[in-house]
Amino acid sequence: MQDIVVYKICSEQDWLTAKAAGALTLSGDDARDGFIHLSAGDQMKGTLEKHFAGRTDLVILTVDAARLPEGALRWEISRGDALFPHLYGDLPIAAVISAEPIAASKFAG
Repeated sequence: MQDIVVYKICSEQDWLTAKAAGALTLSGDDARDGFIHLSAGDQMKGTLEKHFAGRTDLVILTVDAARLPEGALRWEISRGDALFPHLYGDLPIAAVISAEPIAASKFAG
């Protein structure tokens, strides 16, 4: 099976809360849509610009899709008719490979 990595952008506080709880739960925007919004690597720049412009309290979580609950990750049509990864359920901390502040990530700037 091919290794698939997806990304989640969240606030540093949400990440700290998730680490303590063992999972990242749905944010307000996620709850509105019924799933946790994730992005593929080539979608990150657009996601940051559209939904997080000007924020400085962000963390980018790198997620190993193989560690997510079976069937919970679905690729669905979203922005610009592109397929985006959506997670139906909480994001287990065990699936997170790394967490980097936005300024330190490869997607910054």
